[in-house]
Parts: sequence; C-alpha cells; structure tokens
Amino acid sequence: MTMQSIGSAAKAAASQLMTATTAQKDAALKLIAQKLGQSKADILQHNQQDIENAKAAGLQPSFIERLTLTEARIDSMVKSIDELLLLPDPVGKYIDGAILENGLNIQKIAVPFGVIGIIYESRPNVTVDAACLCLKSGNAAILKGGIEAENSNKILTAIMQEALAEAGFAAECIQLYPDSSIEGSKALMQAKGYIDVLIPRGGQGLIRAVVDNSTVPVIETGAGNCHVYIDKAADKEMAISIIDNAKNSRPSVCNAAETLLIHEAVAAEFLPEIKARMAKFNTELRGCQKTCEILGASVRPATDEDFATEFNDYILAVKVVSSIDEAIAHIRQYTTGHSEAIITEDYEAKLHFTSHIDAAAVYVNASTRFTDGGCFGLGAEIGISTQKLHVRGPMGLQALTACKYVIFGNGQIR
Repeated sequence: MTMQSIGSAAKAAASQLMTATTAQKDAALKLIAQKLGQSKADILQHNQQDIENAKAAGLQPSFIERLTLTEARIDSMVKSIDELLLLPDPVGKYIDGAILENGLNIQKIAVPFGVIGIIYESRPNVTVDAACLCLKSGNAAILKGGIEAENSNKILTAIMQEALAEAGFAAECIQLYPDSSIEGSKALMQAKGYIDVLIPRGGQGLIRAVVDNSTVPVIETGAGNCHVYIDKAADKEMAISIIDNAKNSRPSVCNAAETLLIHEAVAAEFLPEIKARMAKFNTELRGCQKTCEILGASVRPATDEDFATEFNDYILAVKVVSSIDEAIAHIRQYTTGHSEAIITEDYEAKLHFTSHIDAAAVYVNASTRFTDGGCFGLGAEIGISTQKLHVRGPMGLQALTACKYVIFGNGQIR
C-alpha cells in the first residue's frame, strides 16, 4: 500500500470519527481492551519472535527490555484503556467565548486534529496507547513503529482493527504503516495533505530526524537527558531514595535520570552511599574529577559527551558542583527540556531552582519518574512534549485536539 492510499483511507476514517459520540468511541475502546486481554498468548508469541530477532542482531539488553511484552505489561495496556474510558471526551469541549457588542456569540471549542501520525521505536505498548488516545480524541491514527517490533505491532493493530469493525467503525481509524524502514518514516514526514500532525516518540536521533525533515507539523517529544541535583541542604535518605528511583526503577524510559549533580558540601558523605545503592543494580558511575577522588578508581572518568547523553541504561553521570548556580548552569547547558529535579530542605533554594530551570517538568524533592500522563491524572499519554508551542509536558487527550470558533448571529453584517 502507498502513503496516498493509506492517507486517503485515514482521512475518510477521520471524517467518521469527527462526529462519533462519546458512547460510540467508548464502546470501541471497551472491545479493544477485551480483545487484548483475550489474546495474551498470541501477542506474547509474536513478541517473542521480535525478542529473538533482537538478540540475534546483538541489540543491547536495555533495548530488548523496552521491546519485551509480558502478561503484566499487557494487563497494564488494558488498564490504561480502562482509565481512558473514565476520562471526559475532549471533543466539543467549550474552551472560551464571548458575546460582542453587535450580538455575535463567539464560542471556541475543541475539535480533533483529523489524522495523527506517530513514529516510534521499540516499545510495542506505544501502539496501543497512541491508537486508543487518538480514538478517544476523535482522530484517525497512522502508526509507524520500528522494524524491531514489527511482529508485535502487527498483531496489536490487527486486534484493534477487529474491535473497531465490530463496533461499527472503519478499520482504517487505526493503521500500521507497512514499511518499517527509514524510507517508511520519510514517507510519513512528507505526507502533508494526508497527516495533520506528526508525533515522534523515541531517542534524540529519531526526534531530530523528524523535526528536521518533516513537511508535516511536528510536536517534538521525548528526549530526556534528565538531572537530579542534590543540594547542600538535602535530606540524605530522601536524596538517596530519589536518585535510586529516578535512575534504577526503569532506566530505559525518557523520564529516568541520566546525570546526578551534588553539592560539594555533602558529596563526600553522600556519594559512597549512593554508589552502594547503585551497585545493587550494577549501575555504572561516570564521574567528574572530584567524584573520582571521592569514590576511587572504580568510577570511570566522565566526558562532556557523557553529560550530554541519554543513556537509557544502567549508567549515571555524576558531577560535584560548588553551588546551586553551578548546577543550574550545567543543566542549562545539557538539558533537553524534559524533567529536572532538586533535592533540598532550603526554601530559598527551591524557589531559585524552579524559577531558573526551564523544562517541561521541574521537581522539588521528588523523582523525575513521575513525568507521565498517568501519574499526572491525564490517563495514558502519547508522549512528553519538550517544545513550547501548542502543548508542553505529558500529552493526554486534550493535547490531541485543536480548536475552532463557532459564531452564532442573527443577521449581523460588516
């Protein structure tokens, strides 16, 4: 199938979705959740093929972890749909309005984009999360996953299309672009007139390629070179717990911490205990000169490239700083604008950090791992926007709508 045929089918499906009721969309979502739960064995079988191919290709364990589906992860996908069903339909929501002196009643309301394209890498759960968010918000979806998850994405899409058909919708409301190659990605990037907005989810290389090469409007998401700064007034146990969670709970995701900045006043006391906590996960530390002096030769010296890298792995860059302002300057140099955190009991330090750090999410005494649509009460998310136009931060249902003005008059002319 060509981009033109897929795009034309998506536009026709989007016209159907645009006027679908909340009850109709929710009925389709319920069927999708039901069929996913009933198809675990089939899904896992297809996913195992992808895992075996990834191992044969010598891909990193962290990559394979992102690729892997389990019964628990399928249950989590189903749970996300159940939570999505509880959320209000954003379509038709009254946003703003006014009655002018001439009697015109102007109403600004939320409407679907139309067709949303999503280009993403190895996580098969994105196939379901993205498709269902698009469906609830009245948008047709064209999904383009990585070739590494091809078998998983095909079976997940087939299940969702079967549910759509049973619910009375065109199967083309959710389509998987058949070409998983780089050329396939380029076809979506150049599909102006068929795709209304393109959302990349993945590493910095993928996102940059889409932003630089797309003629379709892009919402930039995802790249997460996240920092945790431990201030001189930090509570030690809290600091160790937070950096442990931010790095080790799931290092392959975009809201995981990649760099630890620590004030020199507490570095000698805190770092040995942090190293011991990291050792439980075999997390490699790459430190500045002062870090290496404190922790010894077992710590690999960090380079500028390390501080600029989103590792997505059990690796943590560490730098000892002399002040909160040095920490802020470091973050400003290397941040991707995703999530940044300070650990401190000093009220002035909290205000100083939050006012001087420009990121989608800025945390005080909490893990960066909370930057997530579900944690923010938005339901499943389609990504974390790191840009400032249209939307910023976790993108839930409301972020997948545009607006239009509806004007009611009684014969006014200009």
